Amino acid sequence: MSLYKQWTENLESIKTQEDYQTFFNEYMSKETECYKNILQAKNPVIEGKIKDLAEKNNMAEVEFIGFLDGANSSFKEVLVLDNLTEESEIKAEFDFEKLLWNMHDAKAEWLYGMKEWEEIFDKEKIKQIKKEYNRSKTVVKGDKIGRNDPCPCGSGLKYKKCCGK
Repeated sequence: MSLYKQWTENLESIKTQEDYQTFFNEYMSKETECYKNILQAKNPVIEGKIKDLAEKNNMAEVEFIGFLDGANSSFKEVLVLDNLTEESEIKAEFDFEKLLWNMHDAKAEWLYGMKEWEEIFDKEKIKQIKKEYNRSKTVVKGDKIGRNDPCPCGSGLKYKKCCGK
């Protein structure tokens, strides 16, 4: 069975809120340490065998696959996780801007608030990424179509006689 399948089965087997809380508190502390190591090294590339990378980050192989799953959308090229085993070799490169953005999107304050980000970006750049993220989540309403206005579909009829029915 692939490590990714084991990871998803582990998640699906959590039944109670208490088990969920326990599982994720333990996992998130390991995830945070993993990101700290990456940011402190200032090296966006993760490469090696899954078992070696997991050991280096004090994680089980299955937990490291969970880490890769969460980080996958922040890599320059997405990894295919389905067939990875502990002997699989990977090479993945983070896009640090995308990673910080995705951490905001996941509402993971414990990750985007780490002081290690200041070693990667200056404070202005961090603020700019946060501002761009916030701007992308702002909803702008369009103009309301009046019932006697021409229909926007281009039929030439009034809205009330066309799409407004």
